[in-house]
Amino acid sequence: MNIAVCIKQVPGTTQVKINPETGTLMRDSVEAVVNPFDEYAIEEALRVRERMGGGLVKVITMGPPQAEVALRYAISLGADEAYLVTDRAFAGSDTWATSYTLARGIKAIGAVDLIICGKQAIDGDTAQVGPGVAEMLGLPFVAWVRKIEEVTEKSIRVQRLMDEGHDVVSMPLPGLITVVKEINTPRMASLRGKIKAKSAKIVTLNAEALSADKDKIGLTGSPTQVLRSFVPVRKSGGEKVSGEVSTLVTKIVSTVKELNVIK
Repeated sequence: MNIAVCIKQVPGTTQVKINPETGTLMRDSVEAVVNPFDEYAIEEALRVRERMGGGLVKVITMGPPQAEVALRYAISLGADEAYLVTDRAFAGSDTWATSYTLARGIKAIGAVDLIICGKQAIDGDTAQVGPGVAEMLGLPFVAWVRKIEEVTEKSIRVQRLMDEGHDVVSMPLPGLITVVKEINTPRMASLRGKIKAKSAKIVTLNAEALSADKDKIGLTGSPTQVLRSFVPVRKSGGEKVSGEVSTLVTKIVSTVKELNVIK
């Protein structure tokens, strides 16, 4: 079974800085790591390959040239092939354009039976790209998978995490799933894996290689665009009140009325 795993390189800290002039993230001073949820996707792909007794795990990411580091990390864990989708033309892509570009990339790397994604990226938190890729490829998908109960060459049965308990869902393959952290415990890279990753070939795919429609990539192909990003101004002060509950309620209601929030 051939499995594709979509991963993303994200800032590895919450102490991010915004360029005050451009409103963009200042990445140069921030450590980059593999999106944590994608590590569960990589691990599950490796486990499915083991369960099926063979196949290939192909890891793909869209990003700048330095995202190659994330791909080499995936290889150190056991992935077989790595693909970097990179081009200046992809800059500024929203989730729709990113889904389109990754879908084109998956088509370019050869036939796959199963696509696995982390449930969301910690920098955007949209959880839209996985389902978006499935839609672009015309594939069935199940989001928020916490366990794969059964997988064959033709179908897969999974547990989908819900607010109260879980659903059991079956779907035909090829298809796509997004996974949550409850699905497994990611393994550590072995010494042999790290050595292999250093010399592994990373295949680079640009817009031309993907035969991508220029009107569907980058800023041009993004229905949504970020006009401004900023760090919220911290406010201090306020008034602290104490006393009996009835007194506090009267005080709060009076203050709110003074602010014209309620009549």
